[in-house]
Amino acid sequence: MSLSTNKLGIAYGEQLIVKNLNLEIPKGKITTLIGPNGCGKSTILKTVARIHRSKTGAVYLNGKAIQQMSTKAIAKQLAILPQTPEAPGGLTVYELVSYGRFPHQKGMGRLSAEDRRVIEWSLYVTGVEAFYNRPLEALSGGQRQRVWIAMALAQETELLLLDEPTTYLDLAHQLEILKLLEKLNRDEGRTILMVIHDLNHAARFAHHMVALNGGTIIQEGTPQEVMKTEVLKKVFQIDAVIVEDPHTGKPVCLTYDLIEREDGSKLAIG
Repeated sequence: MSLSTNKLGIAYGEQLIVKNLNLEIPKGKITTLIGPNGCGKSTILKTVARIHRSKTGAVYLNGKAIQQMSTKAIAKQLAILPQTPEAPGGLTVYELVSYGRFPHQKGMGRLSAEDRRVIEWSLYVTGVEAFYNRPLEALSGGQRQRVWIAMALAQETELLLLDEPTTYLDLAHQLEILKLLEKLNRDEGRTILMVIHDLNHAARFAHHMVALNGGTIIQEGTPQEVMKTEVLKKVFQIDAVIVEDPHTGKPVCLTYDLIEREDGSKLAIG
């Protein structure tokens, strides 16, 4: 499953947010997008999923421009989990996950035996099968996030897009979700593209990183190629100390400070 952009331009009204973006997501790998607030990360995710319309250029899914594809055809190949997903009140876990089968349903939209098998597998692999009959509102934040991921998995797509999947979660639940995504990539071969604010999480769980600022790519490559002091200066306007994690071998931002101006004042981030 290949995903790429060619000279992609994205705007809100007359304001151009992303300019001439040429991006290729490595197949079967985890790619993380990093950058300051407002640099276009979430907008890129929405645009490659055709939730937001591009101003110029094109997005290609398996070599075909998504503008020429039906919504159902895209949903069979790509699943997206937004930053703050919302569901109608009163839904059970099973009911929400069943929504992921919509692209595969025909006729009256009743669940087939195959639909039920995929739903049950999605509940099992995300570790929420014990909650299948509970209202979504009765679950913790980490449990709810697992259910949303289960819904995305029920679409049976090779490509998963996630916008800040660890938002509002405590440290343990953040790791829980990221390790789940890592397992899905390793065991199921899913290609994963996600926006992550935490630099150390982004580097730890990624095979490929893309650092953005001002709507353009500043640096992309392995975590070792992106998590460098000089790159983070350009992207975040910070002076970072980067070391190697003794457990994972991945680069870690140990500490950082704002870059000082010549007059001794600090530059604002962003």
